Amino acid sequence: MTEKTIMGTYFQNDSKHPIRYGEVSLINPPRRRLRGEPEKEGILAYPVMQGFCGTDHELMRMGREGLLGPKFPQGQNRLINGHEGIVWVPSENRFAIVLIRGGDSYDPTRYTEDETYFEYGCDQADGLFCDAGYFHPDMLLPIPEGYVKNGKLPLSFAKRMVFPDPFACMVFQLERTTDLGVAQNFRVEMAHHHCDEQTGRELAQQHLFDRTVIFGLGTTGMFMGDLIHRSHPDAKVLFVARSSPDSPKVRFALEQTGAGYLQNNFETEEELAKAICEHLNGRATVFFGVSGSSVEHRIALEHKVLGCNGIYNSFSLGPRISFDTMPFGFENHLIFSSINFRKEHMEQAILLLADSRYDEIVSLIDKQEFIADPLAAYEQKIYCKGAPLKTAVVWRKEWIDRSC
Repeated sequence: MTEKTIMGTYFQNDSKHPIRYGEVSLINPPRRRLRGEPEKEGILAYPVMQGFCGTDHELMRMGREGLLGPKFPQGQNRLINGHEGIVWVPSENRFAIVLIRGGDSYDPTRYTEDETYFEYGCDQADGLFCDAGYFHPDMLLPIPEGYVKNGKLPLSFAKRMVFPDPFACMVFQLERTTDLGVAQNFRVEMAHHHCDEQTGRELAQQHLFDRTVIFGLGTTGMFMGDLIHRSHPDAKVLFVARSSPDSPKVRFALEQTGAGYLQNNFETEEELAKAICEHLNGRATVFFGVSGSSVEHRIALEHKVLGCNGIYNSFSLGPRISFDTMPFGFENHLIFSSINFRKEHMEQAILLLADSRYDEIVSLIDKQEFIADPLAAYEQKIYCKGAPLKTAVVWRKEWIDRSC
């Protein structure tokens, strides 16, 4: 097992200091990318630019409450955070995007009881907010051709590359919602149209997103709307959030997705639910909860925004979902939740993001400001009222071309 001492930020169980910046001894245990593949030690890579994720904020809360033990790498009492960004791989003379999730499982996204998984920067494996790290060689995905010039990456491109992880999550969410939605409703279409099963499945997929609510407008909600628009351009998608309709975030999201928008400035949940259904001209066929608030399940289920045979996909971390079993059963709702993605989702996300405008929504925090007080940076600048939609940090300036 290779060891190397570096500087980085890390989570720990501490009520006052759940995140610190300091000296860390790296570990490099052999890992499997997938079940059936050989274990391999990681190879050294230098993080270049990293994005901040809401998952980091949730892990920090767990550290405050002393709950991070199962998330630490084996034998350690800390976890180097960070799972979104670009690294430089010196032994291969190239930049790479780290595929975050692997494990002794056939599909780390959908591991089973006798399988294990790990996630760089999130669960049992150190991440990217450090001067150097070890990463499985088969989990260092290539940068698309044409973006590296004179040994550097354009800042605009590097900003887009803090998003492959959440964008790939939404590629998976679209796949999973479609798979389950078609299975949920093809027999409804068969009965309605007196057609065969294949035609019923085609119709179920065609109409799945007819009236879609995306409750919350962070980056994950925005990406979900983008992907639905790409795959179902005639779908009616409605974002529901608290931001002003003329805010830069809302304007950008609507330009990217062609969706509608409803500002949640109503005094009661009943009024909000009524307004959503009026905008959709009916109850929702699909409801995505991405706000991180328990309001979302009440709007969908208690206030009946989700229609009969509707799909509820919860992508929020933290809220509890409850429902009345009587209407739930008779209206045939399907509720599910899933996290992460497969390698092909990440590869697809990288290509879609490379040719996108998502760099426009990324703000930078200076590295020295961040490492001087990581806790204050998270709470007072990165995740606070009025914070940018997405924040990133350039860790190694020598590999970034700020002129483009």
